[in-house]
Amino acid sequence: MPVGLLQRIREALQPLSIAPGTVVFDERQPCLGFPFVLEGSIRVAKISGNGRELPLYRVLAGESCIITSSCLLGHADYNARGTSEGPTTLALLPRPLFDEMLGEPAFRDFVFALFSERMAELMQLVEEVAFRKLDQRLAALLLGKGRVVHATHQQLADELGSVREMVSRLLKGFAEQGLVRLGREQVEVLDAAGLRKLASVT
Repeated sequence: MPVGLLQRIREALQPLSIAPGTVVFDERQPCLGFPFVLEGSIRVAKISGNGRELPLYRVLAGESCIITSSCLLGHADYNARGTSEGPTTLALLPRPLFDEMLGEPAFRDFVFALFSERMAELMQLVEEVAFRKLDQRLAALLLGKGRVVHATHQQLADELGSVREMVSRLLKGFAEQGLVRLGREQVEVLDAAGLRKLASVT
């Protein structure tokens, strides 16, 4: 990039430390700039009218948020919520500099390459929610978290975009089948092969 533009970017990007659980952006808020996640992660979710969440994706260090990109490109407000999952550091690129940097092929390619990757992930999520049963999705989620899953039933429900009562009922059924053992704020996987079989049922 031109030296002058790089210098202005360096001057504009001020690292900001964010505590875990902080709402970084929310629905109907204006988008003030393009965030670079330097450390930590931001969980992006769609919130329903009754407060239920459907997790969309996570933004890790070096990645971009396509909802932010689309808001900047379309001059629109946010339509989802972003929450820091742990200690997170980010730097915000002001909108005017973002618009100017889009004129540089390297940055434009970076933004749209990540945009393409995120869209593929979101299409997979739509397919999961629309065509895969909740018990299959829960089995797959448990398999992806190791032998002992340290999470409450509510946290698992949030990740699946479901309600705690349904997840608790399914987990109880898994336990009765000998697939898992339930404990306080944890689920121990006893039969990974059985869960894999359940997760892959079409």
